[in-house]
Amino acid sequence: MSTFMDLHTPEDIPDTPAQRAADRRRLLRALNASLAFVLLLAMAFALQHGEDFRALTVTAREPAGLLGILTAPLLHGSFEHIAANAASLLLLGTLAMAVYPKATLRALPLFWVTSGLGAWLLGEPGSHHLGASGLTHGLMFLVFSLGLLRRDRPSIAAAMIAFFLYGGMLLTVLPQEPGVSWQSHLGGAIGGVLGALLFRRADPVPPRKKYSWELEDEDTFDEHDELEPPKPDDVPVLWQRPTEPRGVVLPFSRRDTPPTDPQRPSDS
Repeated sequence: MSTFMDLHTPEDIPDTPAQRAADRRRLLRALNASLAFVLLLAMAFALQHGEDFRALTVTAREPAGLLGILTAPLLHGSFEHIAANAASLLLLGTLAMAVYPKATLRALPLFWVTSGLGAWLLGEPGSHHLGASGLTHGLMFLVFSLGLLRRDRPSIAAAMIAFFLYGGMLLTVLPQEPGVSWQSHLGGAIGGVLGALLFRRADPVPPRKKYSWELEDEDTFDEHDELEPPKPDDVPVLWQRPTEPRGVVLPFSRRDTPPTDPQRPSDS
C-alpha cells in the first residue's frame, strides 16, 4: 500500500568537513533570503508614510480589491505590525529555507495567493486587509505539515521548533481579536498545508540507517553492523537440544504363559 512515507532514501553521506561547510552555506543562504525579504518590507513601510495605500490592500468582495492579493503582504499599518511579522518571517523563513529550500520556494507563491483570497472571500464586504501575517502562517503550517508527512529527523526537528515558537498560530486562524485578519491567516495556513502535500518530495530525504528486513538484496546485508541484531544461529543459548534420539526402546523378552489345568476350577 502506498503511503506518504514511500520516499526514496539515498545512501549514507559521510559527515565530512565539506558536507558541514555545505550545510553552513545553505543555512546562511536561508538567513540572507529571509533578511532580504524583511528589508523589502521595511522599504515598503517607509514609502507608505503620508500616502493613501488603501487601493493596494485586499478589499473584501470588491473586484478592484483583487489587486491587493499581490501587494497587500508588502504593506503594514503600524511599526508594531511590521515588527511582529518581520520577526516571524526571519525565524520561520530561515527554518523553512534551510530544511526545505525547494519546497519553500515553490510553496511561497501558493500561500501568498491563498492568504489574499481568504481575506477577499471571507472578509466583511468593503473591509481592507494588509500585512504579511498570512505568509507567516503559510510558512509555519508548511514546516509543521512537512514534519508530519516526511517524518525524517530534520523534518521532525523543524516541525517541533516551529510549533514551539509559533504553535499559537493554530488558533489564530479563527476569529479572536477585532482588527486582526484571521481570514488571511486561514488562507495562508491552507496554502501551507497544500504546499506541503504538493511539494513534500521536492527536497531529498536525508540518509538514515536501514535494517536488514528493509533491504531487498540480501547480499547488501552487513553482518558487522552494530545496529543489526545477530543471526539466530549466532545467538548463544543456555541449553542445546541433543543430537541423538531423545528416547531408546528397550527390548523385553516375552514371558510364556503356563498352560491352564483343566481340572482346576476357575475363579468366578
